[in-house]
Amino acid sequence: MMIMNMWVIFILMFFVGNLIFISKNKHLLIILLSLEFIVLSIFFFLLVFLMFIDYDMHMLMIFLVFSVCEGSLGLSILVSMIRTHGNDYFQSFNLL
Repeated sequence: MMIMNMWVIFILMFFVGNLIFISKNKHLLIILLSLEFIVLSIFFFLLVFLMFIDYDMHMLMIFLVFSVCEGSLGLSILVSMIRTHGNDYFQSFNLL
């Protein structure tokens, strides 16, 4: 029963993160936070799954390294966008 509750929590976290990501957001920071929430839900899924099959947790460390790299890249893009355009609105710059 506890495993089933963890699966429901994972699925709910994943869909809420995706719902926030696909909604019409004006700010880059909200999109980056929703991506981090999706990564957190995938980390929770991997943790439960690897504990369930009695596997080593080395894969979680590799996943954490890649998610930290993804977060730092997102923050660097956010900082460079704020420095060049003055805000993090998507409407303030042209993609072409």
